[in-house]
Amino acid sequence: MLKPKPTPTPPQEFGEGERIGVDTELVTLNVRVIDRNNRPIDNVKQNEFRVFEDGQPQPIEFFTKEEVPINYGLAIDTSGSLRSQLQSVIDAATAIVNSNKPGDETFIERFISSDKIEIVQDFTQSTEYLLDGLNNLYIEGGQTAVIDGVYLAAEHVTKYKKGDENDRRRRALIVITDGEDRNSFYKEDQLFARLREEDVQIYVIGFVNELEKDGGFIRKSTREKAVNLLNKLAGETGGRAFFPQSLSELPQIAKEIVRDLRTQYVLAYNFNLSRGQLVAQIGGDYALRDNLAFTFGVLGGRFPASPRAGVHLGFAYDFK
Repeated sequence: MLKPKPTPTPPQEFGEGERIGVDTELVTLNVRVIDRNNRPIDNVKQNEFRVFEDGQPQPIEFFTKEEVPINYGLAIDTSGSLRSQLQSVIDAATAIVNSNKPGDETFIERFISSDKIEIVQDFTQSTEYLLDGLNNLYIEGGQTAVIDGVYLAAEHVTKYKKGDENDRRRRALIVITDGEDRNSFYKEDQLFARLREEDVQIYVIGFVNELEKDGGFIRKSTREKAVNLLNKLAGETGGRAFFPQSLSELPQIAKEIVRDLRTQYVLAYNFNLSRGQLVAQIGGDYALRDNLAFTFGVLGGRFPASPRAGVHLGFAYDFK
């Protein structure tokens, strides 16, 4: 995750005749680094990071690696198509909640159809409340609205405690579903347009094995469409999608999701406010993951991505 966090620059004294620059701001960048297999890299040194502004290297004023609290939501599909897998869904969510650390805050949303989406448990640090909410989930009939469930959950997580400049906690959404969208109010393009405006990573646990896998020459199978949607949700927000084949995989999946979310590098440099392009780069050969196309905000401004501007909602590297 890469998010600029403006921090006021301390006042400085200048001698007579010295030129005073007023067009910079100390900006903090929160960076998640992964390899080509989506595994976090936790041993990158300060001298391996480079920050460029309009192609010009900038000195890094501050660098650290820290674990940060997480605000995240569990958006859980409890529609009829998951009737036989409900316990697996609850087990997956339970494994994630049990990985919470002090300071983490979580909410639970259940979604069925467009008119049956509710917050079962709002943001809390209480594992007891969360587990109680999970254990009270139940299946209900309706035309599954995966897109609507994700749309509203993403809104909820991004609005919570928003506006604190000193808050560097990560915001994420973990979606547990089979991915079969039948009748959402929002269209897919509306969902992704909204996600491009929000500061939230999406991780997906997709229980797709019971969906129809045989399609036609023109028509994609139900499973293929579901997998495509879930992969797109994760890929375009810098998250990951998991498709467990057995219950034994769930603890490791939960561990990987939490590890991805919790660890990040924090660096700061003086950003020239009159310019709009920035790329934080690892030394050596690298390639930015090309399926990310997000913009980022500084002091309320929004700057367009370009071939050399690699600031994305999900910040990833592919080491060669």
